[in-house]
Amino acid sequence: MPAVNWFIRGKMRRHRKGLSLPQFRTLFLVEREPCASLSVVADFLGSSLPTASRIVSGLVNKGLIQRSGCSDDRRQLSLKITARGQSVLNRAVEMTHAELEAEVQRFTPQQRASIADAMEILKTVFGSLTSAAGKCDGDLPKLIRSRRRKILERV
Repeated sequence: MPAVNWFIRGKMRRHRKGLSLPQFRTLFLVEREPCASLSVVADFLGSSLPTASRIVSGLVNKGLIQRSGCSDDRRQLSLKITARGQSVLNRAVEMTHAELEAEVQRFTPQQRASIADAMEILKTVFGSLTSAAGKCDGDLPKLIRSRRRKILERV
């Protein structure tokens, strides 16, 4: 599993389109957690609030996320991904999927079926653990979650 994760992360990093790694990770967080706050970004990145603010400002300046006031607390800012930011993420995910698909094509149909079955088995155990923690299927972005099995089935 770590080797597969490293492969996917490396490919995603290659397709981050001029963003720093913290900016790219922040974009994924804001996509996954609509209306995330600056504090959530800082916690996610393991950074200080001023550092998170600087990272968010860079993304706002690039038009990838937008800041708005939080309806619950006027002192809080709410972050939301823009259409342009979603496009950057979608492109990175699609390009990574294409590269992953090329690698998976080397397996026989039986091997791909075995991998798909194993993923389903792992999901029954680990999927319930991540949902219990309040997460939606681990740290994978929505687009990856919706397509990961399709890669194995399509090849």
